Amino acid sequence: MTATKQQQKDIQDLLSTITNSLRAFSLKLTGNMNDAEDLYQDTALRIMTNAEKYNPGTNFKAWAVTIMRNIFINNYRKKVRRNLIIDQTPNNYYINSGNKTVVNDGESEVTFNELQELVDRLPDDFRVPFLMAYQGYKYDEIAEQLGSPLGTIKSRIFFARKKLQKMYEEVMRERSVA
Repeated sequence: MTATKQQQKDIQDLLSTITNSLRAFSLKLTGNMNDAEDLYQDTALRIMTNAEKYNPGTNFKAWAVTIMRNIFINNYRKKVRRNLIIDQTPNNYYINSGNKTVVNDGESEVTFNELQELVDRLPDDFRVPFLMAYQGYKYDEIAEQLGSPLGTIKSRIFFARKKLQKMYEEVMRERSVA
């Protein structure tokens, strides 16, 4: 169904009354004068070609703005799809791509049991709050349970981490020498 000559004229008259508003809205959507003008023209064309779908007596401006917004969204989605880069490189492309071999030091690294031994060597004042924090207790819960101020607990856990870090570095240094 196509619009009658009268419907076309009525739509043109209505469009001319909201042209400035539509141009401003298109600029707000696009942020660019050239894109805004293109969006306005696409919208005006769509309004004119779909004149028979407008129900006289309803809010023409709302109808036109909805058309503009939909055109903008569709164009944005097309643009995003166009810029999407799909990696079609075979997964084995980088296998054997170099002659450098990497030694797997997995067995010589510190294991969980060795870390536990390092933790066990900490003084009780540091070890107990550290282990409680490791088990998921909150600082205030640890402070309450141990009967110590919150600041003391925070500093003991901090210093326990620092001591463990130092002890770990010493173990790694000894391994690299051996």
